[in-house]
Formats: sequence, structure tokens, C-alpha cells
Amino acid sequence: MPLIIVTGIPCSGKTMRSLELKNYFEEKLKDSTQNVEIISESNTIIQTGYNKNTYFADSKKEKAIRSSIKSDIQRKLDSNNLLIFDGSNYIKGYRYEIYCTTKLYKTPQCTLHCNLPIDQAWLWNSKRVESDRYNREIFDSLVSRYEVPETTNRWDCPLFTIMPEDTLMCDEIYCYLYKGKLPKPNLSTQNPPLASTNYLHELDNITKDVINVILSMQQLGINNDIKIPDSSVNLERATAPSKLAMLRRQFITFSKMQQNEVNNIATLFVQYLNNNIR
Repeated sequence: MPLIIVTGIPCSGKTMRSLELKNYFEEKLKDSTQNVEIISESNTIIQTGYNKNTYFADSKKEKAIRSSIKSDIQRKLDSNNLLIFDGSNYIKGYRYEIYCTTKLYKTPQCTLHCNLPIDQAWLWNSKRVESDRYNREIFDSLVSRYEVPETTNRWDCPLFTIMPEDTLMCDEIYCYLYKGKLPKPNLSTQNPPLASTNYLHELDNITKDVINVILSMQQLGINNDIKIPDSSVNLERATAPSKLAMLRRQFITFSKMQQNEVNNIATLFVQYLNNNIR
């Protein structure tokens, strides 16, 4: 059944978001026969008797636990469950192995990246009870080893990236997992797919240009009602550069699957920003 891979650096809110997803899908699927189950890397480490700092300092222990979790996922993919894999999942090769497993079972998969500044993650870590904290050496090591998911990697797609202040995009995730497609980014009209092989290049450049205009206006102190070249709508208000970058990645993911007319990309992107900047 469907699989959601949750990933992020230490203390980036992965377990909190996993529980949010579980609550949402339990309510959404309450009239069906499906169950919702979280497969927790942290719980697996505890059950094997390891301290997380000891565990992450030993590559052999890590490899054994990863193998055990992957086997557990493989067994349960053939059951009537929605699986949420709550773990660091910092190795892209490991995420690829799981992707291959879901392809084998012909079941949908998506990735939720909990994106958090490193300093804030360390602050959250310091507020944990002592037995649940990462020490500085392990924390820094995991951050340096973390291979950020990318929309260009098919095994990471569709990729949903969320910041701490964001509302979890549960409806979008449900739409992909159970309807087989991502929701359209506020299209006012239906546009036929574009066959041009240059589409992705144009999509990347146009959205990048829109972001650059917004950042330039912010530097001038303009944060509201920003006019965007080639867009029929203005940006209602700006937001942090990190949030803009995250929304751009999400929009590109959506647009790759829909391929709108090139002339409409700027307008659609600005509409998408307006709908997602709170």
C-alpha cells in the first residue's frame, strides 16, 4: 500500500509531522479497511537496546537497523496499510532502495522533507530530555552526511518540503497517493500538455526569474503587491527566501507532471505563491 518517506536532519520535526499525517489519514480513511502505521527508526533503535549516539557512531549497527527496517517495509507493503516511514533517511542510496521496493509492489510513494535551519534544529535538540538528545559530535556528523532530497531524483519525487511554520500539505499528499496525480496549482483554465523538449529549461528559468524579482524588491523594502514581469497577477506579499525556494521546488514538481503553456508559467507560479504564502 502507499508509502510516505519522512526525512530531515536531526530534530527537524519528523516525528511530529509523521503523527500529523497519521491523524489526518486515519480520519480520511476511517470508512475504508485501510490502517495507518508509522514505522519509526527511533523506536527500532530503542527496541534493539541502542542509545542513538552509540548507534549513529557505529556504521555496522546502522547498516543492520536499516536492513531490518527495509525488510519490515517490504513485508507490510503487501498489506492493507498506509505506511509512514519516520526516520532520518539521510542516505539517498537507501531512499532509492526503498523506491525500488515500492516499484516492485506497484504502490505509490512520496517524500516529505522536514526542512529546518541547522541552528534551530540544535536548539530543539538542546530542549529534549538528556536521554533523547544527540551529542554535538553525532549531531554535526549527521548534518554533514545528510543528502538532501531533490526533485531531480525520481526516487525522491513527488517531493513535499515543509518548514516549521508551514501547515502540513495533507490534502496534496492524499491527492497524489490515492488519486494518482498532484493537484493543479490554482489553474483558472485547463491548458493542453506541452510537447516541447525545452519545457523544463523554460520552467526552471522563468521561476528563477520570478524569485529574483521578488528578492530584488525585498532589498528595496517592497514586500507587498509586487509586479512580476510576464505575470497577469501581482505577488500579494513576499516571504523569507528559504520559503520562496521551497515553494519554487514544489511548483516545479507539480508543473513537470502537467506541462502548462510556457507563456502562462509566470502567472501560474505567482498564483501558486499567493495561495501558499500565509
